[in-house]
Amino acid sequence: MTYAPTELLTVSLDRATPLKVGRLASRNRQVLFEYDPSFVASGIEISPFKLPLKSGVVICPDMVFDGLYGVFNDSLPDGWGRLLLDRHMEKHGVNRRQLTVLDRLAYVGQHGMGALIYEPARDEGDVQDKPLALDRIAAESAIVLTGENEAVFEELLRLNGSSAGARPKILAQVSADKKRIIHGQQKLQPGFNHWMIKFATLQDPGDIGVIEYAYSLMATDAGLDMSKTHLFQTRKRAYFGTRLFDRQGDGRIHVHSLSGLIHADYRTPSLDYDTILRVTLLLTKNVAEVEKAYALACFNVLAHNRDDHARNFSFLLTDRNEWTFAPAYDLTFSHGPGGEQSTMVLGEGANPGAKHLAALGKKHSLKAAPDILARVQAAISRWRISADRAGLSDRSATAIARHHGPADQKFLKPPLRAPAPRKSTAKT
Repeated sequence: MTYAPTELLTVSLDRATPLKVGRLASRNRQVLFEYDPSFVASGIEISPFKLPLKSGVVICPDMVFDGLYGVFNDSLPDGWGRLLLDRHMEKHGVNRRQLTVLDRLAYVGQHGMGALIYEPARDEGDVQDKPLALDRIAAESAIVLTGENEAVFEELLRLNGSSAGARPKILAQVSADKKRIIHGQQKLQPGFNHWMIKFATLQDPGDIGVIEYAYSLMATDAGLDMSKTHLFQTRKRAYFGTRLFDRQGDGRIHVHSLSGLIHADYRTPSLDYDTILRVTLLLTKNVAEVEKAYALACFNVLAHNRDDHARNFSFLLTDRNEWTFAPAYDLTFSHGPGGEQSTMVLGEGANPGAKHLAALGKKHSLKAAPDILARVQAAISRWRISADRAGLSDRSATAIARHHGPADQKFLKPPLRAPAPRKSTAKT
């Protein structure tokens, strides 16, 4: 493969009628961007804090994302997706260090998360309309992680899209009865929806899929806003899947991560939930959306999900150009950096708890905070019910429960009914 760096990309917003957003260019190791005049006139703010609408060429003033504005960096995969592309390029004789951020966006093309698309795309070939075997993909993913075989890179690269995160995953179309799974990068087939299905890394426990599914049930029990989830069972293993909240049929919804929105490096713990709540109110101007963010803070802290970094919070832009807090995702039992919470609660990262969360709600004058905190604690106290529903082994459920800790009666107000699941504001 002869390597020629990408020097110019057109960015569009893929709505019912695609809108040209602007152009990205590479010059003298800098990334330049210019909004299209028609998009400036539209008044649609895709990144109001760091890239507000204005005429003229702009250059990102920081290097948090290698000179790329956060809204475009959100389109890039990290972890697993980045590994696949790097291995693919080196297989064809291109050193991964030669790839620029524009090269990587060109490989994302029209298959990124959210609604931004990049042209011209570096096409990786046609997809085959055939059923996908999850056990085979899991085995091939393990081969890639060990670096033993390069023959499967191309298929896994196409299946991955530009999904983020360290764990192997695919973007697929799943039938309504969950029995048929086909390639995601094609026109949506009748009776199917867009899903993401995850696989284990070499360091994950064998039942990681069951654990994440159990956590999704517990989060729904706690009243968190979540997209639909499912445990895909095979003869060998169970795989966690979630319906994509950035898709409405074949239509797409613009998504902006908190990391990209405020240029917070998700690879380094750098945030406090105090900041997340302030940003949510500033962006959405809606206390109900702040309450969603607060509920997620309570769940992450009390359920010991310590991988709550800046890219694991996002916002959606509706057709009315209003921002909402995105449904919760990547909820599972996890240890953070050094065993601490990736996102602190009013400065506490080592051992945040109910008292810190109560103080957080009080600081933001959230009248519903006591009820939200109590509701989340009650759901976590029912962890065994969620674990049993998911089919998690007693051994794993017990080990995880030890980290949940006893309910703090000062903030728990029994009896509380398990609330009906809150529906996402995004149609999927």
